[in-house]
Amino acid sequence: MADSTILAEVVGNVATIGYGLATLGPGIGLGILIGKTVEGIARQPEVAGQLRTTMFIGVAFVEVLALLGLIAGFLFPSA
Repeated sequence: MADSTILAEVVGNVATIGYGLATLGPGIGLGILIGKTVEGIARQPEVAGQLRTTMFIGVAFVEVLALLGLIAGFLFPSA
């Protein structure tokens, strides 16, 4: 009985760490996305409006990934 309790705690901790790591991907994605947009605007200021619009669409998609990682932690609680 004690062994199964310990196993449940380990699985719970690993799941929590996994959901936390799931937010790293969108964070890195946002950094790359915004950095490249700023670089593009610096290179060609005349297309700043188009680049900014495209960046905001991309940011929305990347943020959805972060929210899915967060929601998964609540939908599939550990032990």
